[in-house]
Amino acid sequence: MRVLITGAGRAIGAATAGELTRAGHEVVATARDVSLLADLDVAQRLTLDVTDDNSVRSAVEAAGEIDAIVNNAATHGQGTLEDYPLDRLREMFETNTIGPIRILQHLLPSWRARGSGVIVNISSVQGRVASPLEGAYSGSKFALEAFSEALHYEVRHFGIRTVIIQPGFIAPGMKPLPQPERHEAYEGLWEEWASLDTKVTGPNGRPGPELVARAVVRAIEDETTPLRVPVGDDAHLILGARAQLDDTTFEATMRRTLDVSW
Repeated sequence: MRVLITGAGRAIGAATAGELTRAGHEVVATARDVSLLADLDVAQRLTLDVTDDNSVRSAVEAAGEIDAIVNNAATHGQGTLEDYPLDRLREMFETNTIGPIRILQHLLPSWRARGSGVIVNISSVQGRVASPLEGAYSGSKFALEAFSEALHYEVRHFGIRTVIIQPGFIAPGMKPLPQPERHEAYEGLWEEWASLDTKVTGPNGRPGPELVARAVVRAIEDETTPLRVPVGDDAHLILGARAQLDDTTFEATMRRTLDVSW
């Protein structure tokens, strides 16, 4: 299959490009900065800014016929919502949420006509469970999951599959937005959540992006892949608990597990 990956210059995107190539697929790797793709073993490298209509149009035309899309490009930035800069919030939604739809609007007409295609949208545990200081990122991923679920119902009739990949805490690699200045009223919250990584992932730290890359390859190759695919032990634990517990019980469970009091 010929697979286009957005945000292929770092972490999950780069690892996915490698795994797909080793599995025998043709990979079209894209990034805003094409120099980040120089070391990837792929069929084609293209400049692509998912927030720019002309860039998306040019890249899709240059890529030729595509069988699957991995919408991975994303930005991240922590901050409390009380004073989170709205321009940065819009920028995050443009990349994380609207960008995938912008690309799909170029791909879906031909896919619908031929009766096949695979959409893989990289979400996050934060796309189902929001946490403090991650409201902007969570909001963008919640919205991406809503769009993805709607797509699942809209286009499966035409033979087009949609898969949402939900990684837990994975070794970081997303392009961060500038972090807003911390509001002194929330300093206790920042301090309490600073040790969250160790509490969630354990002493060995976050797993590498290859874990997610292998899940993406399976999603593209296996037609029985469900709509949502959690990736990582922490993702299975958190999302499993969220599905079974009401809001109050889930919050109490997570507070107890993470030993947080804010």
